[in-house]
Amino acid sequence: MGNFVSNSNMKLIYILIDGVSDGMYKQPRKTPLELAVTPNLDLLMRNGAMAEVIPIKNGIAPESDVAVFNMLGYNFDNYKYPGRGVIEAIGSGIDFTNGDIALRGNFSTIDNNENILDRRAGRNIRKDEALKITKTLENKIKFSIPNTILTILPTIGHRLSLRIRCKEKNLSGNIGNTDPAYDNINGIGVANTGLNFSKIKKCCSLDNKINSQIAAKLVNEFTEKSIAIMKNNEVNKFRVSQNKKPINCILTRDAGDEYPKLIPINQKYGLKFSCIVDMPVEIGIAKILKMRINNSNNIIDYVGKAKSVLEELQQHNVVYVHLKGPDEFGHDGDLEGKTKCIENIDTRFFKFLIENINTNKIAVLVSADHSTPCMNKAHSSDPVPLLISADQIKKDITTKFTETQARKGSLKLLKGHEVLTEIFRLLNSK
Repeated sequence: MGNFVSNSNMKLIYILIDGVSDGMYKQPRKTPLELAVTPNLDLLMRNGAMAEVIPIKNGIAPESDVAVFNMLGYNFDNYKYPGRGVIEAIGSGIDFTNGDIALRGNFSTIDNNENILDRRAGRNIRKDEALKITKTLENKIKFSIPNTILTILPTIGHRLSLRIRCKEKNLSGNIGNTDPAYDNINGIGVANTGLNFSKIKKCCSLDNKINSQIAAKLVNEFTEKSIAIMKNNEVNKFRVSQNKKPINCILTRDAGDEYPKLIPINQKYGLKFSCIVDMPVEIGIAKILKMRINNSNNIIDYVGKAKSVLEELQQHNVVYVHLKGPDEFGHDGDLEGKTKCIENIDTRFFKFLIENINTNKIAVLVSADHSTPCMNKAHSSDPVPLLISADQIKKDITTKFTETQARKGSLKLLKGHEVLTEIFRLLNSK
């Protein structure tokens, strides 16, 4: 792939908009992408062609982490996925070594019968609240196995990274989730859709190995003890007095026990990659793939991100951008909010970008990591739209960046791990 740059002298901006697709082809109402007024994306469409993309494989409703890996060209068909817990631990800076278990966690709200009322505790969690709770848990939780060390790091909002280290034993991440909204298939987190998520699951070993059984036991001890400690926490007393949902449970998922070893992305494609990312999982992916990281620390500063793209293009062939926003509205079932978020991204990110690039020298690739339909309030297995835009791209009949238009695209149907190779081939052939 190294001759992509030398032959075409093109650079590439690769944008994944988190959960932007709804994939509701059989629904009577329009999707947010169809409803949104997007003059700047429409302008890109005028020199573009579209495709549909299956991020991983048919029937899999992926989490963002494994979907992004695939959309960057990394297929885990022949390699056990390390688990989102490990990716987020790396991204958040937790000290992780092989034999630890790392898990993704959600601060959540349960009732007195341990029914889940809100998987994200209202989303309105201040950093100081999260830190007070996690420090209390680290100090008070004692495990039945001696020399077991707990590390909990709150990251953004309701999200946290959790690591359990047992000094005398190697632990296995081949365990199930306590979060009922997700299953674990060969290490890959897969969203459950259309299910009742009202009960915490018991963590179970997914094999008969002793280190898996011990790991499951420790996670169940953590769940039981943390609920008891958080029940009367001062933070929650104050939150309840302010009519906020208490933070009285931590749901865990996507355990892993080994640092992943993947070909660095620059080596894989023979190009210099940079990325504009914010979330721990995205930072973890970038660290593992050895991409240069530009972190704005402001998730919705879309103009700032567009400016960062231009800066990174000075020294890199490909700039990958992960834009947050639409996914959360999809999880909340907020069709109007998701539509307005898309319009905001168009007005601020894409407008600035288009006004400041030469589309004869810079190609723009736009897609999504997965679909998050507002009707599901969860990720789905639907394909996502893809647009490649540059002056030399042969225009197809598509007119707007939507799910249904993507089905008409001249680039047909791609798998996530094929995207970059196909786009480089296409640009290199012109």
